Amino acid sequence: MTALPDLVLFAKYPVPGYAKTRLVPALGAAGAADLHRRLAERTVDILLQAGAPVEVRFAGAEEAAFRQWLGDGVRLIAQVEGGLTERLIDAARDHPHIFFGADTPDLDVGVVASAMAALQNHDIVIGPAEDGGYYLIGMRQARPQLLTDIPWSTDAVLRETLRRCDALGLGVALLPTLADCDRPEDLARWPQLEAPGRCA
Repeated sequence: MTALPDLVLFAKYPVPGYAKTRLVPALGAAGAADLHRRLAERTVDILLQAGAPVEVRFAGAEEAAFRQWLGDGVRLIAQVEGGLTERLIDAARDHPHIFFGADTPDLDVGVVASAMAALQNHDIVIGPAEDGGYYLIGMRQARPQLLTDIPWSTDAVLRETLRRCDALGLGVALLPTLADCDRPEDLARWPQLEAPGRCA
Protein backbone atom coordinates (compact mmCIF):
# COMPACT_ATOMS: atom_id res chain seq x y z
CA MET A 1 0.00 0.00 0.00
CA THR A 2 1.19 3.51 -0.79
CA ALA A 3 2.36 5.48 2.25
CA LEU A 4 -0.15 7.94 3.63
CA PRO A 5 0.42 11.51 2.46
CA ASP A 6 1.45 14.26 4.84
CA LEU A 7 -1.46 16.65 5.45
CA VAL A 8 0.02 20.15 5.63
CA LEU A 9 -2.05 23.04 6.97
CA PHE A 10 -0.94 26.68 6.72
CA ALA A 11 -2.21 28.70 9.66
CA LYS A 12 -1.66 32.07 11.29
CA TYR A 13 -1.93 32.67 15.00
CA PRO A 14 -5.35 34.26 15.71
CA VAL A 15 -4.11 37.75 16.53
CA PRO A 16 -6.62 40.59 15.94
CA GLY A 17 -5.52 42.63 12.93
CA TYR A 18 -3.26 39.81 11.67
CA ALA A 19 -5.57 36.90 10.89
CA LYS A 20 -8.48 37.08 8.44
CA THR A 21 -7.98 40.80 7.82
CA ARG A 22 -10.35 40.87 4.84
CA LEU A 23 -13.20 40.03 7.23
CA VAL A 24 -12.41 42.88 9.63
CA PRO A 25 -14.98 45.26 8.02
CA ALA A 26 -17.73 42.77 8.83
CA LEU A 27 -16.57 41.22 12.10
CA GLY A 28 -14.05 43.64 13.58
CA ALA A 29 -10.44 42.69 14.19
CA ALA A 30 -11.18 40.53 17.23
CA GLY A 31 -14.14 38.82 15.55
CA ALA A 32 -12.16 38.04 12.40
CA ALA A 33 -9.31 36.58 14.47
CA ASP A 34 -11.79 34.49 16.48
CA LEU A 35 -13.32 33.16 13.28
CA HIS A 36 -9.87 32.16 12.05
CA ARG A 37 -9.21 30.44 15.38
CA ARG A 38 -12.39 28.39 15.09
CA LEU A 39 -11.83 27.48 11.45
CA ALA A 40 -8.24 26.45 12.08
CA GLU A 41 -9.24 24.30 15.06
CA ARG A 42 -11.97 22.66 13.00
CA THR A 43 -9.57 21.99 10.12
CA VAL A 44 -6.97 20.43 12.41
CA ASP A 45 -9.63 18.18 13.92
CA ILE A 46 -10.73 17.04 10.46
CA LEU A 47 -7.17 16.35 9.30
CA LEU A 48 -6.40 14.35 12.45
CA GLN A 49 -9.55 12.27 11.90
CA ALA A 50 -8.29 11.38 8.42
CA GLY A 51 -5.56 9.28 10.01
CA ALA A 52 -2.51 10.59 8.16
CA PRO A 53 0.38 12.63 9.61
CA VAL A 54 -0.64 16.26 10.15
CA GLU A 55 1.80 19.15 9.93
CA VAL A 56 0.98 22.78 10.66
CA ARG A 57 3.13 25.41 9.00
CA PHE A 58 2.67 28.28 11.41
CA ALA A 59 3.16 32.04 11.46
CA GLY A 60 2.44 34.89 13.85
CA ALA A 61 3.59 33.38 17.15
CA GLU A 62 6.20 31.08 18.63
CA GLU A 63 5.93 27.30 18.39
CA ALA A 64 5.03 27.05 22.09
CA ALA A 65 1.95 29.22 21.56
CA PHE A 66 0.79 27.02 18.69
CA ARG A 67 1.47 23.88 20.73
CA GLN A 68 -0.67 25.20 23.56
CA TRP A 69 -3.39 26.14 21.08
CA LEU A 70 -3.47 23.10 18.79
CA GLY A 71 -2.13 20.35 21.03
CA ASP A 72 0.44 17.60 20.63
CA GLY A 73 -1.16 15.72 17.75
CA VAL A 74 0.39 17.82 15.00
CA ARG A 75 3.92 18.50 13.84
CA LEU A 76 4.74 22.21 13.95
CA ILE A 77 7.13 23.96 11.55
CA ALA A 78 7.52 27.71 11.14
CA GLN A 79 6.63 29.17 7.75
CA VAL A 80 9.54 30.69 5.86
CA GLU A 81 9.61 34.37 4.99
CA GLY A 82 8.25 35.36 1.60
CA GLY A 83 5.08 35.01 -0.39
CA LEU A 84 2.78 32.04 -0.86
CA THR A 85 5.00 30.55 -3.55
CA GLU A 86 8.02 30.49 -1.24
CA ARG A 87 6.02 29.07 1.66
CA LEU A 88 4.51 26.28 -0.43
CA ILE A 89 7.76 25.30 -2.11
CA ASP A 90 9.53 25.18 1.25
CA ALA A 91 6.84 22.83 2.56
CA ALA A 92 6.93 20.51 -0.48
CA ARG A 93 8.57 17.10 -0.20
CA ASP A 94 9.52 14.14 -2.37
CA HIS A 95 6.71 11.93 -1.14
CA PRO A 96 2.92 12.38 -1.19
CA HIS A 97 1.65 15.51 0.53
CA ILE A 98 -1.49 17.65 0.47
CA PHE A 99 -1.61 21.38 1.22
CA PHE A 100 -4.63 22.94 2.96
CA GLY A 101 -5.70 26.38 4.10
CA ALA A 102 -7.88 27.00 7.15
CA ASP A 103 -10.68 28.87 5.40
CA THR A 104 -12.95 26.17 3.94
CA PRO A 105 -15.93 25.72 6.30
CA ASP A 106 -17.40 22.86 4.25
CA LEU A 107 -14.23 20.75 4.27
CA ASP A 108 -14.94 17.37 5.86
CA VAL A 109 -13.22 14.08 6.50
CA GLY A 110 -14.76 12.54 3.39
CA VAL A 111 -13.17 15.17 1.14
CA VAL A 112 -9.77 14.65 2.81
CA ALA A 113 -10.09 10.88 2.44
CA SER A 114 -10.97 11.30 -1.24
CA ALA A 115 -7.87 13.45 -1.75
CA MET A 116 -5.68 10.88 -0.04
CA ALA A 117 -7.13 8.06 -2.14
CA ALA A 118 -6.74 10.03 -5.38
CA LEU A 119 -3.01 10.43 -4.80
CA GLN A 120 -2.58 6.68 -4.94
CA ASN A 121 -3.14 6.69 -8.70
CA HIS A 122 -2.82 10.33 -9.78
CA ASP A 123 0.16 12.66 -9.81
CA ILE A 124 -1.90 15.61 -8.56
CA VAL A 125 -5.18 16.09 -6.71
CA ILE A 126 -6.92 19.46 -6.56
CA GLY A 127 -9.97 20.66 -4.66
CA PRO A 128 -11.35 23.54 -6.75
CA ALA A 129 -12.67 26.61 -4.96
CA GLU A 130 -15.65 28.56 -6.24
CA ASP A 131 -13.52 31.70 -6.61
CA GLY A 132 -11.27 30.11 -9.25
CA GLY A 133 -8.54 29.00 -6.88
CA TYR A 134 -8.29 25.79 -4.88
CA TYR A 135 -8.82 24.81 -1.27
CA LEU A 136 -6.32 21.95 -1.42
CA ILE A 137 -3.63 20.68 -3.73
CA GLY A 138 -1.84 17.37 -3.32
CA MET A 139 1.20 15.98 -5.09
CA ARG A 140 2.92 12.62 -5.14
CA GLN A 141 6.23 14.50 -5.18
CA ALA A 142 7.35 18.13 -5.14
CA ARG A 143 6.25 20.03 -8.26
CA PRO A 144 7.61 23.59 -7.93
CA GLN A 145 6.55 24.24 -11.52
CA LEU A 146 2.95 24.32 -10.27
CA LEU A 147 3.68 26.89 -7.57
CA THR A 148 5.99 29.43 -9.23
CA ASP A 149 4.67 32.61 -10.88
CA ILE A 150 1.05 31.70 -10.16
CA PRO A 151 -1.40 34.65 -10.10
CA TRP A 152 -2.43 34.01 -6.48
CA SER A 153 -5.70 35.50 -5.20
CA THR A 154 -7.18 35.70 -8.70
CA ASP A 155 -9.75 33.60 -10.53
CA ALA A 156 -6.98 32.29 -12.82
CA VAL A 157 -5.20 30.13 -10.21
CA LEU A 158 -6.99 26.85 -10.94
CA ARG A 159 -7.03 27.37 -14.69
CA GLU A 160 -3.30 28.11 -14.82
CA THR A 161 -2.47 25.20 -12.54
CA LEU A 162 -4.43 22.77 -14.71
CA ARG A 163 -2.79 24.18 -17.83
CA ARG A 164 0.64 23.48 -16.36
CA CYS A 165 -0.36 19.98 -15.26
CA ASP A 166 -1.48 19.25 -18.81
CA ALA A 167 1.78 20.63 -20.24
CA LEU A 168 3.78 18.43 -17.87
CA GLY A 169 1.71 15.34 -18.66
CA LEU A 170 0.55 14.94 -15.06
CA GLY A 171 -2.53 12.93 -14.16
CA VAL A 172 -4.95 15.12 -12.18
CA ALA A 173 -7.91 14.17 -9.98
CA LEU A 174 -10.46 16.91 -9.26
CA LEU A 175 -12.52 16.87 -6.08
CA PRO A 176 -15.89 18.55 -5.49
CA THR A 177 -15.87 22.33 -5.70
CA LEU A 178 -16.16 24.09 -2.32
CA ALA A 179 -16.25 27.72 -1.25
CA ASP A 180 -13.71 29.54 0.90
CA CYS A 181 -14.68 32.10 3.53
CA ASP A 182 -12.47 35.06 2.67
CA ARG A 183 -14.64 38.15 2.23
CA PRO A 184 -17.50 39.78 4.16
CA GLU A 185 -20.01 38.71 1.51
CA ASP A 186 -19.00 35.08 2.03
CA LEU A 187 -20.34 35.10 5.58
CA ALA A 188 -23.97 34.95 4.44
CA ARG A 189 -23.36 31.34 3.33
CA TRP A 190 -22.43 30.26 6.86
CA PRO A 191 -24.43 32.38 9.34
CA GLN A 192 -23.22 30.18 12.20
CA LEU A 193 -19.68 31.49 11.64
CA GLU A 194 -20.58 34.98 12.79
CA ALA A 195 -21.51 33.79 16.28
CA PRO A 196 -18.68 33.43 18.80
CA GLY A 197 -17.93 29.88 19.82
CA ARG A 198 -16.66 26.78 18.11
CA CYS A 199 -17.46 25.93 14.50
CA ALA A 200 -19.75 22.92 14.16
